[in-house]
Amino acid sequence: MRIGLYPGTFDPVTLGHVDIIQRAMALVDRLVIGVAINRDKGPLFNLEERVAMVEAECAAITAKTGGEIVVHPFENLLIDCARDVGASIIIRGLRAVADFEYEFQMVGMNRSLDASIETVFMMADARRQAIASKLVKEIARLHGDVSKFVTPPVVLALKAKYG
Repeated sequence: MRIGLYPGTFDPVTLGHVDIIQRAMALVDRLVIGVAINRDKGPLFNLEERVAMVEAECAAITAKTGGEIVVHPFENLLIDCARDVGASIIIRGLRAVADFEYEFQMVGMNRSLDASIETVFMMADARRQAIASKLVKEIARLHGDVSKFVTPPVVLALKAKYG
């Protein structure tokens, strides 16, 4: 069984994330969505809220595709998380060249920790390249319309946070 790990903070989960999840399902038998705890980023949504949002989005995807998706919170090294869930592939979404520079460094470090785990980069769909959770939160905080960037349940969650 080929297991892939798609890690992120998912604060909140966006249509860009959903696109990568849907496309990654074609590459693996089981996709583990690693929801990073990452206290340094100071997420808007707590871990339980982020896991619930990702689970809801993944339920809709598995209902369509029949694939297997597991949501797995983690706080350890990414490479250790990959080992914990039995992943042989780490899936990373790229939006721009700036993403690649950071991810390139991460791949080098991860390969030095465990060369048996490959990293696969997936380019964001052209319609989704500008979407970043940080920008979505900023637009929502200023009461702008984020419905082009996230699903309706996430819009409601953002409205609940920002009033």
